[in-house]
Amino acid sequence: MQDFYGRAAEQPQAGLCCPVSYDREDIAHIPQDVIDRFYGCGGPMSLAGVRAGETVVDLGSGAGIDVFIAARKVGPTGRAIGVDMTDPMLGVAGQNKENVAQALGYDVVDFRKGYLEDVPVEDASVDLVTSNCVINLSPDKPRVFREMWRVLRDHGRIVVSDIVADGPLPPGLKVNVHLWGECISGALPEDEFVAELEKAGFYGVAVLKKEFWKEVEGHNFFSVTVRGYKFQKKAGCVFLGHRAVYLGPYVSVGDEEGHLFPRGQPVEICTDTVAKLSHAPYHGSFAILEPGVDVPAAFAAACGPGCC
Repeated sequence: MQDFYGRAAEQPQAGLCCPVSYDREDIAHIPQDVIDRFYGCGGPMSLAGVRAGETVVDLGSGAGIDVFIAARKVGPTGRAIGVDMTDPMLGVAGQNKENVAQALGYDVVDFRKGYLEDVPVEDASVDLVTSNCVINLSPDKPRVFREMWRVLRDHGRIVVSDIVADGPLPPGLKVNVHLWGECISGALPEDEFVAELEKAGFYGVAVLKKEFWKEVEGHNFFSVTVRGYKFQKKAGCVFLGHRAVYLGPYVSVGDEEGHLFPRGQPVEICTDTVAKLSHAPYHGSFAILEPGVDVPAAFAAACGPGCC
């Protein structure tokens, strides 16, 4: 894969992976040299809700387009880090770093050589991890997901775009070297992709966008953008009497840990679950009742007609 994408860095290849159009405003500060060497399958930065001051890591950053977009969004108080294993791609990114800094009026970009399975970033130091059509290239995807989880701060998030299949792929398709480079042979079935994220510890996993890409040998392939959150469970989790009330709109919802929350009904929860439900993506969907507090009239009013 290093040679494959090394050649793509030296000579742009139109149509490698699936074409994506970026918002003009997002790339106005980025040199054409970088844009011409974009080989992703989505736009994770546009769906990630990047905030000023955040630290963002983009895995498989290539020529740096998503890192440079992140740099604009995080502003002068944030950080945008790109990680890639391919020297020619890192060379293109490095050559354009100064031009981007001049266009923005500040420099918060850092490119590092490394692998998806061994990310050169400190533990619990990142607010957001993104990637754009590179997870399918890894032979050890569970390790990639664990590395993403490791570098994130508690309640940090991933927003990743990648290629998934509509079902398991046959052995012959999995060993096609050329199709590996085109993001086909390494694609996981969509349900397995989500399941592996949850096994790695991510919660609140959601498919934000899904588009058909193409059919190969009777198998359909899709570009998906998926979001998930990190929550570090604490050894001292205890039940103190907290309760959570799901506000709707569904009749009930269940979480990854087996809790069932009927709409409008107080459910006893431990201190870990209090912390989890108080942050994205659940924040605003639950009322958290402190120990010993009855359902207040104010909550009943907020619940709305037919909620309980």
